[in-house]
Order: sequence, then structure tokens, then C-alpha cells
Amino acid sequence: MSRQRISTLVAAVVVVLAAGGAVIAARSGGSGSAAAPRASAAPPVRVVVPGRPGESAVVTDSDRLGAPEGSTYNAVDTTFVQMMIVHHGQAVTMADLAAERAGSAGVRSLASRISAAQKPEIEVLRAWLQSRKLAASDPRHDHATMPGMQSEADLAALAAARGTEFDRRFITMMTAHHQGAIRMAGDALAGGTDQTVQELANEMAVEQGSEIRRMRQLGVR
Repeated sequence: MSRQRISTLVAAVVVVLAAGGAVIAARSGGSGSAAAPRASAAPPVRVVVPGRPGESAVVTDSDRLGAPEGSTYNAVDTTFVQMMIVHHGQAVTMADLAAERAGSAGVRSLASRISAAQKPEIEVLRAWLQSRKLAASDPRHDHATMPGMQSEADLAALAAARGTEFDRRFITMMTAHHQGAIRMAGDALAGGTDQTVQELANEMAVEQGSEIRRMRQLGVR
């Protein structure tokens, strides 16, 4: 598949049932050239793995998503996956604050959507690392400097806010956070080699771009 096609492809991400609700998962693929300490296991979720054109989909557990023989990944792919787990984690933390603090029903609904999408994506990213026996994180990474990451002070201020003030802070912070994720996805698309990571990065960029537009349409002032 050409890089141009990958960069414009909306990944084959499907909605499946898991404990607590619908989750989004993506087909995993790729095999690494070097092994690192195995990541700590996370509880698997049931996922639907779409087949190639003409092939049937398969239902399996996220911890059984193996690395197909003959495919490859590089350091750009690994770094993106490791860092996006942390990046998504902060987005979920912010989104989960909205249920009891947001003044706008639209903000609560969008925050719920963000949390529902990114929690299972974290599990897919973890499964990608586990299937390649890669560490869940790299101590050399400075997560605070990732594009769009919010400071501890800003997170504390968001948690302390209520009503319209929360809504304003949430929209400002989550928009910047999403813009950072889109930038990280662009780096993965430009420098990565693993097809699954390419598809995940593209899907994240498309979805988060759509959510930025929704946040702007909420008209929170």
C-alpha cells in the first residue's frame, strides 16, 4: 500500500461490545526487529479484526493480536504508540471530569464520547506493544513536552472549575490537546513503517479533527 494511500485512509476501526459499552478497535499488524522487556498485561477486550478485502472478520481478544510474519515497524512507530498511550490517558482524565462539572449538556456529551473512544484505543495500543514484546513506556520520554499536553496546574484548575468556567477551560484545553495528537499522528504517518500504526494514526487524526470542529460548534464563551 502506498504512503499516499495510507495517509488518506480512514483506518478499519470497528465498534464492538465490551464490558461497560461499545469500544473501538483496529486490526493489528507488524513485527519488530528488536525486543524489549515485555509490557505488563492489561485485561484483554473483545475486538473485531476486519479481514482483508474478500475475507471475513474475526472476533478475538486484544491480547491475541499478534504481529504477522513479514511486516515491520521502526522506532517512530514504537515511540508514537508508547507516547500516545500517555497522551490519550490525559485526555480521558480531562473528559471524565465533565460528568459532574460541565454546565453544558453538549460538553458532557462530547466528553463522554472522547472517553468512550480513547479508553479502548489505549488497550489496542498496549496490545500492539505486548504482541511485539516491547515495553509499555520508555524512561527517556518526556511526556510533559508532548504536543498538546496540559500542565498539572491547568489540570488542577480544570478539576476545580464548575459550570460555564469548566466548559470554557475544557474546550480550550481539549482543543489544544487534540491538536497536539494530530501533530503526533502526522509525525507517525511521515516516519513510521508499520501499517497498523499508520492506520491508527490516520484514524486518530480524522476523529480528533472532527471533535475539534464539534467543540467549536458548541459556542462556549
